[in-house]
Amino acid sequence: SWHNQYKDSAYIFVGGLDYELTEGDILTVFSQWGEIADINLVRDKETGKSKGYAFLCYEDQRSTILAVDNFNGAKIAGRILRVDHVSEY
Repeated sequence: SWHNQYKDSAYIFVGGLDYELTEGDILTVFSQWGEIADINLVRDKETGKSKGYAFLCYEDQRSTILAVDNFNGAKIAGRILRVDHVSEY
């Protein structure tokens, strides 16, 4: 499987997020695939507003496969997500 090249990273990239979504909203949606250990919703340094993408780390790396397979291309809050593995975070 192509997922195997990412077996050493439990991080995923989530792009295309609605700018109004909070860390709590993202955790609620993505925690259905496993326990989330870390979230970094990237924000503008000056305004503090979301830039529309985040990095998530799961407790169990196998959860990344479920998240990528089930959420890449999914529509949340009217926007289509891009979800992919991250080899180095």
